[in-house]
Amino acid sequence: MQASSSKFDPYEHLKVVLNDDGTLTRLVSLPRTPATGESATGHAVLSKDVTLDAQKKTWMRIYRPAQIAASAKLPMIIYFRNGSWIGFSVAVSILHENCNKLSAQVPAIVVAVDYRNAPENRLPAQYEDAMDAVNWVNNQNQGGGDAWLKNYGDFSRCYLYGTSCGANIAYNAALRSLDQKLDGMSIAGVILNQPLFSGKKRTRSELKMATDQYFPLPVIDVLWELALPPGTDRDHRYCNPMKDEPSKAKLAKLGKFLVIGFGGDTLIDRQQDFVQMLVMNGAKVEARFDDVGFHGIEMIDPRRAAAIASFVKEFV
Repeated sequence: MQASSSKFDPYEHLKVVLNDDGTLTRLVSLPRTPATGESATGHAVLSKDVTLDAQKKTWMRIYRPAQIAASAKLPMIIYFRNGSWIGFSVAVSILHENCNKLSAQVPAIVVAVDYRNAPENRLPAQYEDAMDAVNWVNNQNQGGGDAWLKNYGDFSRCYLYGTSCGANIAYNAALRSLDQKLDGMSIAGVILNQPLFSGKKRTRSELKMATDQYFPLPVIDVLWELALPPGTDRDHRYCNPMKDEPSKAKLAKLGKFLVIGFGGDTLIDRQQDFVQMLVMNGAKVEARFDDVGFHGIEMIDPRRAAAIASFVKEFV
């Protein structure tokens, strides 16, 4: 069904039902994969689940290569998944496998954060969950810390990495980290894969691809309606970093950025404008844009997933 049809229903496209109390009924349940556990054999990568905040029901899945040289210290990647603000989990099989491959290929310790979903928890709840994870990693470099991180992680090389809405979270967590005392770790870089930003004024790519098969403009609008605090619009700083003047002054302090995008993404113009904003405000940026591809292409194209992993490996 095309978005230009008068019958187009973004909720139907998303396979969700908006309830009277503002919650969602999610009609699709994707296959999930459990963590391997710490003592599993026959796996290239081991994984385990750790509670982040029991009250918030947030948790993390930590990945590490099964074989690590005794003296090796691996970079650590705090990863924020996609899911369009409203769905998914790091336990979803395709996301679990992507984290497995990331840990093996870089190689790295990957801390994948299962943050709260909207609209039951609106922004900035996701940023708060992200900072809980950053502070958790920071605290592991002390007595009684997690053995995987303490034994194999390089706390001087921690990266914030996010995909789609997760990239939005990674960016905002990076900004918030500047106001935190992180004495146990250093954030060496920020990796933004197809970052999800928006704004009240439409871009050319948004208008050109308004009826995109995968990520049409009415769906993007609804996702922001579900995620943003009530009473705000798409020029709010959570949504439109171009309008966030106070944060621009901080960008030069954030080390280096890797931004990845695809020419067939409805959001490509916004992503390229974002890169320009970073550069103009003194940030060091490596931009990897491909003319071919669409938003979330790595979810269905293993070659693109491998290419993105190689970009991350080179950057880290």
